[in-house]
Amino acid sequence: MKNKFLLSLGLLSLAFVHSCESSENTEAIAQEEQEFNYGQTIDSIIARMTIEQKVGQMTQINLDVISEGEIFALKEPHRLDSSKLDSAINHFYVGSVLNVGGHTYDRNHWKEIIIELQTKAISEGNRIPIIYGIDAIHGVNYTAGSTLFPQQIGQAATWNPELVKTAASITAYECRASGIPWNFSPVLDLARQPLWSRFFETYGEDVYLAKSMSRACIEGYQGDGQPGPEKVAACMKHFLGYSMPISGKDRTPAWIPNIQLREYFLPTFQEAIKKGALTVMINSGEVNGIPVHADQSILTDLLRDELGFKGIAVTDWEDIIKLYRDHRVAKDMREAVKLAINAGIDMSMTPNDYSFNKALIDLVRNGEIPESRLDESCRRILWVKQQLGLFEQPIPEFDSYQKFGSKEHRNAALNTALESITLLKNDSELLPMSKSANVLVCGPAANSLNVQNGAWTHTWQGVDEQYNTADAKTIYQAIEEESEGRVLFSPGCGLSERNGLEVALKQAKEADVVLVCLGEIPSTEKPGDIESLDLPKSQIELVTELSKLGKPIVVALVLNRPMIVREVEPLAGSILHCYLPGDEGGRALAKILFGEVNPSGKLPFTYPRYSGSLVPYDHKYTETLDKDFGRDAFNPQWEFGFGLSYSTFSYSNLSVAKKSYGIGDTLDVSVDVTNTSEIEGREVVEIFVTDRVASITPSVKRLRGFRKIFVEAGEKATVVIQIPIDELGFVNKDAVHVVEAGDFQLSVDNLTADFRVE
Repeated sequence: MKNKFLLSLGLLSLAFVHSCESSENTEAIAQEEQEFNYGQTIDSIIARMTIEQKVGQMTQINLDVISEGEIFALKEPHRLDSSKLDSAINHFYVGSVLNVGGHTYDRNHWKEIIIELQTKAISEGNRIPIIYGIDAIHGVNYTAGSTLFPQQIGQAATWNPELVKTAASITAYECRASGIPWNFSPVLDLARQPLWSRFFETYGEDVYLAKSMSRACIEGYQGDGQPGPEKVAACMKHFLGYSMPISGKDRTPAWIPNIQLREYFLPTFQEAIKKGALTVMINSGEVNGIPVHADQSILTDLLRDELGFKGIAVTDWEDIIKLYRDHRVAKDMREAVKLAINAGIDMSMTPNDYSFNKALIDLVRNGEIPESRLDESCRRILWVKQQLGLFEQPIPEFDSYQKFGSKEHRNAALNTALESITLLKNDSELLPMSKSANVLVCGPAANSLNVQNGAWTHTWQGVDEQYNTADAKTIYQAIEEESEGRVLFSPGCGLSERNGLEVALKQAKEADVVLVCLGEIPSTEKPGDIESLDLPKSQIELVTELSKLGKPIVVALVLNRPMIVREVEPLAGSILHCYLPGDEGGRALAKILFGEVNPSGKLPFTYPRYSGSLVPYDHKYTETLDKDFGRDAFNPQWEFGFGLSYSTFSYSNLSVAKKSYGIGDTLDVSVDVTNTSEIEGREVVEIFVTDRVASITPSVKRLRGFRKIFVEAGEKATVVIQIPIDELGFVNKDAVHVVEAGDFQLSVDNLTADFRVE
């Protein structure tokens, strides 16, 4: 019976589409087709639409707007409000809905929402299916029982694009299993401002690493061609320059010269567009004094004309409203809408009212925005819906997603966490420790799935314990499960409060090893703003007092961003960075601590030693000059790409195929990697290149290639990596990517090789 119901809905939608195909195209549509053919079906639909219906397609509302109760104070259990839904579909002709009503829902409730919503949309109003969007940031974090992976920064630490692709593919599958075809992910901003609250949502500080991960993620979300029923539309976030606020505070001004904008912040988006990313979300902040939502040079000249992007450009939350409320570049909503639409916005995440609709309709009626401009955006929106198969099947076959939350999917999350955890220190080979050892597990991150997952976990900020995954293990619980010795637990302190220290010190005396799990309160966006990268005094005190007992100390960092651990580092025998490892992070850390798995993560960012010295690895030569006129100014806690293993590796026989290359050539790099230990392990071969002299001051080095390999104990692997010479280029003073002739040096580990580009 259900299958017949779904089929009838699909046929109804198709009937509408085919009934439109004989309509005439407008002159504006014909002009657009000269650039890109969105298809006769889409043009026919647009030709039948009224101004109100076109504006409706460009409108995205929050689920709260059509739910019972007040916005941000919905009735429980959640239900759609039939009268509000009727208004959205039959009066405002809404094209998109987003979000969740405050907290995670189970799949049955998502099924109810999607069926009711899409049934209404395709049978009434303009009979066009809704495109539903959600923030599935590290898995489908708003569906109960989903698979939660490490956050993006942890995925980057794997240095394994295949794991990122798998994580994205599983997330897409489970998103579609919830009836949602549009995922507001990945974040393609570069993490070059460690204070920023969304640092953990990125793929790190380096362009090449982030490009590689971005490419893999888009492939995982969308597939190789038109997304099928197990894929979603990816959304590149946040175009452009969002992650580099001068103050470090979210949505505050960024001042980024055009050369730097193109050299560092644009390439990930370029890569994603090449892979066919269907949508993009715009930077909520301002760059060089202009709010990006009102910047035609970025949203049209760069995004559309130069990069050739054809999909949907959607605002972030209330960002058109913010043009007059916060940025003060418009006097009211009407003027703000005019600025944003003329700049190049397609869809407004208004999202809690219909002020956008009313303003845009009035602007078109009064001739201040041509109706052809609405056609452009509608064409893109309908095309994305078509690419997702929403016209043919607006309601998915919910029962066909049998792998949702499966053991197979959770094992993938576990493997990702295992390869992400980064061993930063291991004096006297303290790790791995014996399973029979008596262990005190303490610290504010030791027994908290919320800290372990971070924000975007069941709720926006991820701090509500009641929604946590029932069978997921905290670090303490996983160690207790894995250990054959006695496992003690005491928090020892809060995230920022001093409490429980005495109990922890007493229990430490009974332990062979003390594991201290340091953490940060889950947060993102504005609530995640901080004043300093300094680790809270309560956590420093915990490690300091424990160290006085003379017990071996292992520190596990579970952090949103690189908090300063300069005072803690000398007190610990071993330090591991877990990032925000997700629901499987506890199990992953336990397996590494006890030696069941060899750690292989590498830092995807430079870990600073001081909060006032935030210099990335690819700094300029002037940034190496110290106050004594030596070259030791760059002195981070740990460098980008650093990470230890229980194995030891040696590098030899680095070579390049020839000593001179042309601009269009490919550099062939060969190096031998030998596992000189008795433990099999994974190693990341990192290739850095130095441009000796350039017309724009060159960095001391840039990552230009890498590969993660597995080497058996005592064995040798020969690794060959190809690097297109074009990858060695940079953005010159004319804002053009060029490769200049000259001398270069390639480095792998402690080996170097020279070559020249003619």
